[in-house]
Amino acid sequence: MTDYSSIAGFRPAWLGDGRKKLLIDGQAVEARSGETFKSFSASTGELVAELALAGEADVDRAVKASRAAFEGPWSRFKPAERQALLLRLAELVDAEFDDLAMLDTLEMGRPITASKGLRGMLQRSLRHFAGVASAIHGQTLGNSFPVELLSYTLREPVGVVGAIIPWNGPLFSAAWKIGPVLATGCTVVLKPAEDAGLSALRFAELCHEAGVPPGVVNVVTGAGATGAALSAHPDVDKIAFTGSGPTGQRIVEASARTFKKVSMELGGKSPNIIFADADLDAAIPAAAMGVFNNSGQVCAAGTRLFVERPVYDEVVARLASFAQGLKIGLSLDPSTQIGPLVSQRQYERVAGYLALGPQQGARLVTGGARVTEGGLDKGYWVEPTVYADVADDMRIACEEIFGPVASIMPFDSFDEVIARANSSRFGLAGGVWTKDINKAMAAVKRIRAGSVWVNHYFAMDPAVPFGGYKMSGFGREGGSEHIDAYLQTKGVWIRTE
Repeated sequence: MTDYSSIAGFRPAWLGDGRKKLLIDGQAVEARSGETFKSFSASTGELVAELALAGEADVDRAVKASRAAFEGPWSRFKPAERQALLLRLAELVDAEFDDLAMLDTLEMGRPITASKGLRGMLQRSLRHFAGVASAIHGQTLGNSFPVELLSYTLREPVGVVGAIIPWNGPLFSAAWKIGPVLATGCTVVLKPAEDAGLSALRFAELCHEAGVPPGVVNVVTGAGATGAALSAHPDVDKIAFTGSGPTGQRIVEASARTFKKVSMELGGKSPNIIFADADLDAAIPAAAMGVFNNSGQVCAAGTRLFVERPVYDEVVARLASFAQGLKIGLSLDPSTQIGPLVSQRQYERVAGYLALGPQQGARLVTGGARVTEGGLDKGYWVEPTVYADVADDMRIACEEIFGPVASIMPFDSFDEVIARANSSRFGLAGGVWTKDINKAMAAVKRIRAGSVWVNHYFAMDPAVPFGGYKMSGFGREGGSEHIDAYLQTKGVWIRTE
């Protein structure tokens, strides 16, 4: 019988002795200070690795390497050559995917089956970026200038990109930041989250194995101060950030000093609306996993579940039953559906909200407790939790919890629920469940969010834009706008007479 209580038999060979350096200018280097930090398994509490702690001097070194590469050999790569590199990278990532997925599971605790389930999306994304590399183009434009002039545009890489990614999806996030860099001819300094940086570091190494020149892709591991140094660096042309709103605000403030180009995918408190005529057999499990997937550590989680009153009691009971049937377990166990929260810090945050729910009058239907039995005492498991009769102004309904907590609220009319759905300061995503196509299309038009799913929840594809309204950020990842964010537009005029 396989023992999933220790990571000892599951460590990829790449981890070696567990000491990992920064990746700067194609070389693995120690931090100038010699400082390191430790990464622990969210599931077992064991030490996974010790990583170099990048300081301001290391960030500066990485940015200089990135600038030199941007202005040097990388600038002479043709679109077809960048495309070929991305296709080789896709092959290398696919060959090593099981180990890359394991790194995410070992660090941040996502169940291994869920980590491995990202293979298809990762491959589609890298191959999408490869296709884009040879399809970037400007336009020939008519003009009304009195002298005969030809006018057209050039699309050029923005330059050095500072990319900062979160811990809840490190491998995929790294690909979604590095992919457009390689497609457009930019260079990048990537800063992963301190709780989960290993898969991003290995992904960057695979970029070099695919033939990406030194300095094009650099990785500086560290904590918040590392990201702050990158955001404020005067020679970074663009910041691409995925993470929390407060951190995003600090990055915008730092970027203002040099007018960096900035794109931000921030948090959410997404509404998921179930009308009385919905197919409940489809809606209930999808709505449940729209909250509980990745232990609720998903920016677009549909945690505000609005249910039309005629089916309200049924949905509450069936969703609670579904939650109770999910298997909570060790991350390495292939049968596990709900893994741990990423850290003690995150557990304390979620536990605070679990206490607030009943205090503010919400009715606890199921869950609400930490799980420590069955060998789960060394991580941070929380039962999938369902609160009913939640008021819109309760904190569990207003604030992003980033844990497996659903707030269910009844509604009586279409206009009412749309107004309540839009009352949040966030606007990342939303869901609509109904058999009435006219009602669905009316809801899609009126919900103020960057993505809306109808009779589904949380589909993503590299060809389709994803991003937020309001406090959920600005800019898009996926679709043509993703690539646009890494390009500048130059207007050109040529006298022809």
